Amino acid sequence: MSEHKTRPSLGLRRLWRALGPGITTGAADDDPSGVATYSIAGAQFGTHLLWLSWLTWPLMGTVQMMCARIGMVTDRGLAGAFRLKFPRWLVGLASLALLLANVINIGSDLAGMADAAEMLGWGSSHIYVTVFGVGIAIAAIRLRYHVIASVLKWLALILFAYIATAFIVKPDWSSVLHAAAIPQWPRNHDAWATVVAILGTTISPYLFYWQAGQEVEEATAKGRRLMRHHQQVPDEDIAFRRADVALGTLFSNIVMFFIILTTALTLGAHGITQITTTREAAEALRPLAGNAAYLLYSVGIIGTGLLAIPTLAGSAAYAFAETFDWAYGLDRKFRQATSFYAVFALAILAGASMDFMDIDPIKALFWTAVINGVLAPFLLVGVLLVASDRKLMQGQPSSRISRVCVAIATVFMFAAAIGLFVF
Repeated sequence: MSEHKTRPSLGLRRLWRALGPGITTGAADDDPSGVATYSIAGAQFGTHLLWLSWLTWPLMGTVQMMCARIGMVTDRGLAGAFRLKFPRWLVGLASLALLLANVINIGSDLAGMADAAEMLGWGSSHIYVTVFGVGIAIAAIRLRYHVIASVLKWLALILFAYIATAFIVKPDWSSVLHAAAIPQWPRNHDAWATVVAILGTTISPYLFYWQAGQEVEEATAKGRRLMRHHQQVPDEDIAFRRADVALGTLFSNIVMFFIILTTALTLGAHGITQITTTREAAEALRPLAGNAAYLLYSVGIIGTGLLAIPTLAGSAAYAFAETFDWAYGLDRKFRQATSFYAVFALAILAGASMDFMDIDPIKALFWTAVINGVLAPFLLVGVLLVASDRKLMQGQPSSRISRVCVAIATVFMFAAAIGLFVF
């Protein structure tokens, strides 16, 4: 009897310890620029786009799990796996495009965080762009992987602020569920462009690289990398990661749902549709939903930025390190992986410099969407080719149903890329 009682508890403890890369990657998807995209969707189109949350979850989940499997099975990040199948110049070109998009995204996220800090009465936004940027870069260089992973896992909890904010505005749940369950086809170019933006925000290239890179970091931190060489990954480990990724991507899409819902029932319902930044959304939210909603929304922006910026900078650093055969890893000291950390810090500092160059963050985010929209489907083709290669995947390729789901996501992303230029 006691044996049957201990086995489930041991399984739960193992699952909790296994949670990390999937949870943090999913949560990092809801960065300040993503919050702005979802807020604009709710303000302009009400609850009409809530249905996208249940469409993007399985697509995002299968893509991230495929990237996780590549990292677990090959003991390489995404760029390292691509190097086994594609020429270095092509992998390098993708890494450069990723870096450019991530720098712009980091700049936008730092601006959003700094605006939120200023709204909370913590000083000038220009000061906080520097404080947040330099602070995150120093922390990543000085702290080791297990500390960073633990901090990121707990930071993911800040996203509950957006769920709480939605309950504060007291929605009519029957009409909300009706809107979420029955898709409403976009009726004009603006609506189509918003759908494209949501898809691009949800299925983002930096998440692909970060997910695979974290699997290598996990194996290294737990001392499994050398032991697992030329050995298959236990099915149990893959099952735990699948649960981790499923929960992380579900959490990400639930947060997207509640941000759209909150802004739809407050800003959109009162005719406030022309918002372009998270600051405008928060300030408009205050008189309609009260100080509690305003504070939760603003604090959430800072928390999600602290979670997302290391992911954005780290994914570019992983890509460059594996493209050019540099030593890398958040468990290494600075002098052991100088080039890796240099790219990490450069991405953050370049993003921070945007605040002092009078660059319009919304126009910058448009170009991020263009780069990501063009890059993502081609990367997904590469992910599919690697994950289907039995030799490269050491006899553990992704399942047929996973490949079908990622193929569907690839078609959606190619349509999104075409849509970016059409709209």
